[in-house]
Amino acid sequence: MPQSRTFTVDDFDYALPPELIAQHPARERSAARLLDGRGALPADRVVSELPQLLAPGDLLVVNDTRVIKARLHGEKPTGGVVEALVERVLADHEVLAHLRASKSPRPGSRIRFADAFDAEVLGRAGPDHSLFHLRFPADPLELLQRHGHVPLPPYITHGDDAEDQSRYQTVFAARAGAVAAPTAALHFDAALLAALERRGVARSALTLHVGAGTFQPVRVERLADHHMHSEWFEVGAETVAAIEAARRAGGRIVAVGTTVARALESAARLGAGRLVAARGETDLFITPGFEFRVVDLLLTNFHLPRSTLLMLVSAFSGYDHVRALYRHAVEARYRFFSYGDAMLLGRAA
Repeated sequence: MPQSRTFTVDDFDYALPPELIAQHPARERSAARLLDGRGALPADRVVSELPQLLAPGDLLVVNDTRVIKARLHGEKPTGGVVEALVERVLADHEVLAHLRASKSPRPGSRIRFADAFDAEVLGRAGPDHSLFHLRFPADPLELLQRHGHVPLPPYITHGDDAEDQSRYQTVFAARAGAVAAPTAALHFDAALLAALERRGVARSALTLHVGAGTFQPVRVERLADHHMHSEWFEVGAETVAAIEAARRAGGRIVAVGTTVARALESAARLGAGRLVAARGETDLFITPGFEFRVVDLLLTNFHLPRSTLLMLVSAFSGYDHVRALYRHAVEARYRFFSYGDAMLLGRAA
């Protein structure tokens, strides 16, 4: 299928047996399966083999965002049950959150969370007014850490437990602010990092705080009509310098996850095609036909049907090629989504 065609959301649908949706992580992070999709034919491997698939001088770029315990359970003064998912922490103890309740709370009302603290409803927010603007009585990050729950994706059916608190967090996690994990990086552990270092593969970091919108399907038929959710990112000068040095030495830039790809390509867009240090909001929507400026290889998990992430990987490695890889993954019984297996993709020519 030519990349110049007009795509609709139906082009990114596929059938997935429910039992292939991973409910728990692999026993060991780097023991997950890895579908090597760089060639014409797929190769079935294991994540721990990644050092052999990369070359000395290649540069891994990872996302150092840290998942916050963004899910809260509470009730209104009337006794009505409320579930909140904090999307963004603001200044002055304020947050933006998704609220689920039988009746939306009004501005000026209060919600009691975790039977521990009250939050004031300030009003609605967001471009489509789907978020609620709340004020907490103290530092939201501290309150969430103490009273919140791990914001597991909607397709994981069990409540969060001790395993999720450690495994739904990457070993790179440093800067709190994400409400979903950058899942490709969940496969890295100390042994894999040591093997990559021995191989001569360098590493650098950036930050993109993943929002809840990452799980939202595209609800319009034409991709051009979809407005991407906005996420905060920062690509620092050190990372830009590391990428430039790797390029000069003939190394490849390996994005660990779609969040890294979006952040790097957003920074390059701000630099008119040249990668520059940048920070701020990005609503970059990558679909087939997009010209990648920075990323050479992409390590990524398997993504939801009809999702913007599936559209991004199709843009990166070619629509027909990715469709064939997904068919193979289903037939070979790979595990899908956040706690699932991974794939390694090359950039389409």
